[in-house]
Amino acid sequence: IIFADGVEPHARIGAVAAENNGSVLHTAHAAADVIDVLRRYLGRQLAESTTRHGVFMDVLGVGVLITGDSGVGKSELGLELISRGHGLVADDVVEIARIAPGTLEARAPTLLKDFLEVRGLGVLNIRTIFGETAIRIRKNLKLIVQLEKPVGGVIPGLERLPLNASTEEVMGISIRKVILPVAAGRNLAVLTEAAVRNYVLQLRGIDSTQEFVQRQEQQMGKRE
Repeated sequence: IIFADGVEPHARIGAVAAENNGSVLHTAHAAADVIDVLRRYLGRQLAESTTRHGVFMDVLGVGVLITGDSGVGKSELGLELISRGHGLVADDVVEIARIAPGTLEARAPTLLKDFLEVRGLGVLNIRTIFGETAIRIRKNLKLIVQLEKPVGGVIPGLERLPLNASTEEVMGISIRKVILPVAAGRNLAVLTEAAVRNYVLQLRGIDSTQEFVQRQEQQMGKRE
């Protein structure tokens, strides 16, 4: 039982609570403020959750989950993004909770906070190496970047000029998804930043692909 607005609980209430292993708290804060704080706290603590394998980054203010097969270069991409000024949320195991009907929040398990494992270097403490600004406690999931190694020079099902945005369902919520082929000489950090910028523009109603298609149709119409 929580008493707010500076109201002192009656002694009898405290006695009954003690007899039944209950708790009685009181605060000078307004009831509306207490309810708001408790609602957000309980919403996170009781939210439906799952775990995903990958690296979760804050790239240009957007929560990005980097996925792919083991050894494809997820952690190396995460390290390069960190060196470019972006923030690490979680590496290897990402805890994702559905804190609202359309919102997924990601964070790192307590054991793995601040750490990034890079093949050949071992486990790196990103907070110690890059400072506090390189770490994010939590971030909402907005974009999935999947790294794929081409088989025979191609990735099955990957369109060169995708006309429709690809999505992946996570806990019943559709999340925008981008597939990046991994090959020697490709700067995946730049491509990831470009994917994030393109995603943000699409949220604002600016779609480069559709703009190109419309321009092409206009040119074809003039020739007719």
